[in-house]
Amino acid sequence: MSVIVPVERAAPNASSTPPVRRRRVGLARITALLGAALVFLLVFHTTVPDVAGLGLVVDTALPWLGLAVPLLLVGAFVARSRAAIATAVLSALVWGIVFVPSMVPLSWTAAAPSDSSLTVASQNVEAGSGTAADSAAALAATGAEVVALQEMDAESRDAAGSVLDAIYPYRYGVGTVGVWSVFPIENAQMLDLGLGWKRGLAADLETPSGPVSIYVVHAASARPAAHDERDAMLANLADHLARDENDRVIAIGDFNAGSSDRALGAVTAQLSEANQSEGGFGFTWPAVAPVVRLDHVFQRGMEVVSNTTVAAGGGDHLAVVATLDLQ
Repeated sequence: MSVIVPVERAAPNASSTPPVRRRRVGLARITALLGAALVFLLVFHTTVPDVAGLGLVVDTALPWLGLAVPLLLVGAFVARSRAAIATAVLSALVWGIVFVPSMVPLSWTAAAPSDSSLTVASQNVEAGSGTAADSAAALAATGAEVVALQEMDAESRDAAGSVLDAIYPYRYGVGTVGVWSVFPIENAQMLDLGLGWKRGLAADLETPSGPVSIYVVHAASARPAAHDERDAMLANLADHLARDENDRVIAIGDFNAGSSDRALGAVTAQLSEANQSEGGFGFTWPAVAPVVRLDHVFQRGMEVVSNTTVAAGGGDHLAVVATLDLQ
């Protein structure tokens, strides 16, 4: 008579899991976690606390977070994890929802310029670059009726004026900013942005189609650990815009804030910025290899016909040029 003795099997543990399987499980967890973090940042980036400038860094880098999507997809497929794949696909969809609409070329839907169109051009000419005259000549060559320049010192103001004064009969400047126009400039004044700095101006352009308010801004620099002054200037600009009684308003210049920067929220709640004519983000800084759009043309009460960036002079910012229909 034989006796069958039951054999007790040990429960599976981590050490019995094949190494390849363990690596895949770890990769799946990391991929899913990073994908979820990406989705959170894309949707709720303004809630990230600005401790040691973290909020500024996240806001500025937000468009570039899309580069993580292909890596997440590769990691998810290598891990063979449905959950990781779903998270990676979700992050791709959310990035697309957030950014693709603003990347669609304006030329696909924009109307042709009318007889009542207004073209404005703006650039930070980088004081000390010695190329303000070149910038001025290049911007005038665009056919712009209004040219706005920022970061001018006495030398660059004189250099730009030597080119623009002969073309534009009306001009006004204060501190580091200036505007030249073929239309009369009325009610020109220094724009008090709360810091006592002469880095902004406000005026009315008396166009044949009626008045257009224009604000030229050279916001303070923004660094991760030092951007309070810029934030204060943009908040005060928003207050001025809220009190402007003209139906048509333009705010143009170097805002030292990327398009997704939370500090622009109060401005973009009142004014809008059109897509680029040829699509994309329209980055303007640094000029040699732009990675962020610091220079903007915001407006209300008009239809934007075209919106582009152009190289002008030898400064560290690209110029922005926009044509608006005044009707």
